[in-house]
Amino acid sequence: MSKANIQWFPGHMHKAHKQIKEVLPQVDIIIEVVDARIPYSSENPLIEAIREKTPCIKVLNKSDLADPAITAKWIEYLEQEQGIKAIAITTSKTEQVHQITKLCEKMLPNRLSQDKQIRAMIMGIPNVGKSTIINILADRIIAKTGNEPAVTKNQQRIRLPSGIMLSDTPGFLWPKIENANSGYRLAVTGAIKDTAIEYEDIAYYAADYLITHYLPRLQQRYEFDETPQSDHELMELIAKRRGALRAGGHFDIYKVSTILLNELRSGALGPISMEIPEMVAVEKLEVERIMAEKAQKKIEVKEARRRRYKKNR
Repeated sequence: MSKANIQWFPGHMHKAHKQIKEVLPQVDIIIEVVDARIPYSSENPLIEAIREKTPCIKVLNKSDLADPAITAKWIEYLEQEQGIKAIAITTSKTEQVHQITKLCEKMLPNRLSQDKQIRAMIMGIPNVGKSTIINILADRIIAKTGNEPAVTKNQQRIRLPSGIMLSDTPGFLWPKIENANSGYRLAVTGAIKDTAIEYEDIAYYAADYLITHYLPRLQQRYEFDETPQSDHELMELIAKRRGALRAGGHFDIYKVSTILLNELRSGALGPISMEIPEMVAVEKLEVERIMAEKAQKKIEVKEARRRRYKKNR
């Protein structure tokens, strides 16, 4: 299956990026919410580019849906970077969410000793649970929540009971997802609308990954003993167990895709992580190579255009 690059940058997301860049100099700490199942693919490289030395808390939300052993690896990996602390939470346990403000205070002892208000900014891509976290921290309904990506549209400031001034930002993605694997993982977990990639392609990507990393879980859930050799074979096995066969022995690809993705997203397959730090280290190098090639291509195109212009004068 060839992987497509995804471009998903609605107008309000472009506006959000501009607003964040303007406000950041007045911010003491950044709280970036990511999906614990895909901490790399759900972090925003635009944030990294503008963060500079501002301390950052990486909140790995939905940790109840992620593989706990892999989440522990991610926390260790993320905290290797200067000024970053990571915490795994689930919004179903409010006491875990309140650890975020305690961590803010711990990371900024000087602000507290000087009796100054901590100014935090919370951000994250769509559908990582940012709005639910804000409502728990504020102890009231502030932010609209929903499963549809990109619910929050405007920036707002909220004074938390802890005394922290929290700036909320709209969930936004970056102009183009250069790592095709990240694009598919975002689609698998529901961060990108299902219309951004062919629905069946999303399911086949998930199937291929799950065969390699979580085969026993699949065998238990769908009650088969076979070892499927391909994503297609797995989809066929699920179809047989879930009554998704059509006349002539063919299976309903859309129906099977829906079954697999719904059960993965809801946690019915158990806690699953869709990426690990070792895998991402390789992908980062590949993305750097692609970006370097594109930059070189731009230079060559610009130079060719300049030569043509000079020749035609």
